[in-house]
Amino acid sequence: MTFRRFMLSQGLIMMASSMIFPFYVLLLRNVGDSYSQFGWAYGLFALTAALSYPLIGRFSDKLGDQTLLQIYCWSMACLLLFFPIVTEVWQIYMLQVLMGFLGAVQKNTEKTSLARSVEKKSAGQEIGTYHLWTSVGAAIAIILTGYLVDFITIGSIFYLASFIYVISALVLFRRKKINLKNSQSFSSDL
Repeated sequence: MTFRRFMLSQGLIMMASSMIFPFYVLLLRNVGDSYSQFGWAYGLFALTAALSYPLIGRFSDKLGDQTLLQIYCWSMACLLLFFPIVTEVWQIYMLQVLMGFLGAVQKNTEKTSLARSVEKKSAGQEIGTYHLWTSVGAAIAIILTGYLVDFITIGSIFYLASFIYVISALVLFRRKKINLKNSQSFSSDL
């Protein structure tokens, strides 16, 4: 995975997550009865993420950053499809636990990818540029979603964010080059 593809993928991830975050609060309020339930939902997210980091760190070194980011993108794309249809607080809690684990996958893998891909001499500058572009993407997504929500439902924003996660996963997809010499000899064997 090249640094540019990584930065584009993470920028899309930041856009998708930034789109849903401000409106996620409204969705939680519509399902729940109190702000304490909102606190529990975020608390479960944070606690699950915290407890997941050591496990994810081990997998990151074994599976590779690109594989974990792919798993994250596809999982988030699927998970976001459930938010518009939840009707009970316990369903939100379950989704928050899953999102906590996935959030830990993204944060841990983002940092290990950065550590593995930047030059030590210019690490600060490269990481600064990375955060500039991913943050700009997030800001644009928040602003545009503010306008969009006037025309579509809050649930539709989750579907749109899911689609952006799919695009991010496709950006990470590594196409394997086919060795023509081997493929020709294989077809002649048939």
